[in-house]
Amino acid sequence: MEERRPPGCTVLFRGGIFRRWNRHRRTASTPPAIVPDTNPQPPRGSTRPKRTAGLPLAPVAKSTSVPAKRPADPVDNPRRPPYRTQMQRCGYCRSSTPHAPNRNVLDVLPKTAKELRMDSVTKKQPKSNGSMANEDAKKKSNTLEEAAEEPRGELCRALSRRLGPEELKAMGSQECQKGRLAEALALYERAIVMDPNKASYRCSKAVALAGLGRLLDAVAECREAIRINPSYYKAHHRLGTLYLRLGEADRAIHHYKQSRREAGAEDISQAQAIKTNIAMCYEARKMKDWIAVLKESHSAAFKGADYSPQVFALQAEALLKLQRHDEADTVLNSAPPKFDLEASTQLFGTTRTAYVQLSEHKLTWLREAVAVAQRAADLDPGNREIYTVVRRTKAVASARSKGNELFKACKFVEACKAYEEGLNQESHNAVLLCNRAACRSKLGQYEKAIEDCNGALAMRPSYSKARLRRADCNAKLERWEASIRDYQVLVREIPGNEEVSKALAEAEAQLKKKQNEEEKDTSRP
Repeated sequence: MEERRPPGCTVLFRGGIFRRWNRHRRTASTPPAIVPDTNPQPPRGSTRPKRTAGLPLAPVAKSTSVPAKRPADPVDNPRRPPYRTQMQRCGYCRSSTPHAPNRNVLDVLPKTAKELRMDSVTKKQPKSNGSMANEDAKKKSNTLEEAAEEPRGELCRALSRRLGPEELKAMGSQECQKGRLAEALALYERAIVMDPNKASYRCSKAVALAGLGRLLDAVAECREAIRINPSYYKAHHRLGTLYLRLGEADRAIHHYKQSRREAGAEDISQAQAIKTNIAMCYEARKMKDWIAVLKESHSAAFKGADYSPQVFALQAEALLKLQRHDEADTVLNSAPPKFDLEASTQLFGTTRTAYVQLSEHKLTWLREAVAVAQRAADLDPGNREIYTVVRRTKAVASARSKGNELFKACKFVEACKAYEEGLNQESHNAVLLCNRAACRSKLGQYEKAIEDCNGALAMRPSYSKARLRRADCNAKLERWEASIRDYQVLVREIPGNEEVSKALAEAEAQLKKKQNEEEKDTSRP
């Protein structure tokens, strides 16, 4: 009698044998035995006989024979998939890998530095047994609590969550109070993106920008806040303070008056005092009273104009006219970062920006002075003073270039004359004096070379090349004491220079030899 099988309860195994498979026994650890086929498989390469369509399936006979082994290598029978693959296709074999747990989208966000530190603290806790385990657990909990009390990186989490603009602004204010201005700026910018028509967000962003030294950007944000809400008095007050630091006293006074109660009488009087100091600077400059210019510019910076380019330019020019070049270098190096030329022109105007460029030109080397002076002339083409400076600077640069070419050709006399042409245009140019000293040294005119080096060092005491040439000329004249003094200064200024160290050792040896000879001469009867 033919055995009836319900649909879906049979599986095709190797050898073409159908075996009953109970779906309720899917958890069985061993698969059903495979009964060998009565008709063995034909060898590889031969054609397998086909089943005749319409014939009933033969009943499965119970057998106690040993199950046939599957081929070890799946390549032996490439047409038949492996046993486990057949089981998975039928749906009776479960996957060996557990299902992945449900994950929150915040779990894949990058961790902050504080969270990484807490993870490292957790991993470093050693495992222990007994009473030591309790103590270690207490230490671990205390460490984690201390780490949790530290301010975490709210910025990353805040930006990942859907916080409102007011919450972002409040978090930015907290970061600003803690001194984390960059984080506060990012939060303020996020709040502005969510609500760009809120004046208070712009004003708060201006505070963070000013703390980061970006005063021109802060001015732009305050202007935008006033455009959004002209009656926002706090923005007027902060804009007035920014203008005061930039040396724009008239604009500061205007916005202080617009801020009403936000600004007091002290703010307006401070702006008036700075305005007076700057005006007196320009009056003293016309009279060429450089000491008065230096005094008034110092006073303006001390009273609050600590970010004003024109105040620092006035100080540098006064120091240059007083032949205090190193101090002028220090003033410009300690000045605030240079503003963009276009933005500076829009804020301060062409005349003041050109004056600042002109002051910087006087402290630059000749290879840069022409470009700086030309920028000043482009900003204010009708200024006679700037035109004169540009013409003189080009003449000096041309004389230096001509002298250098002659010096390379070993034409020292002609090179010396070329440098003198440049010195006729600018007598206190340290570069030309040092170059002429090199020519005179090659010609054996050591005394004149020392004079040129003295003049160059008077302009720039930190001019190492002029000091090195003076030391060499003194050594040629056997003035060992003066030569040693210059070499000792050079060792401190340029440490690790083998040439200077070797020259110093030789000068000291020559001085000692000279002293020994003098002692012998005095000891003779």
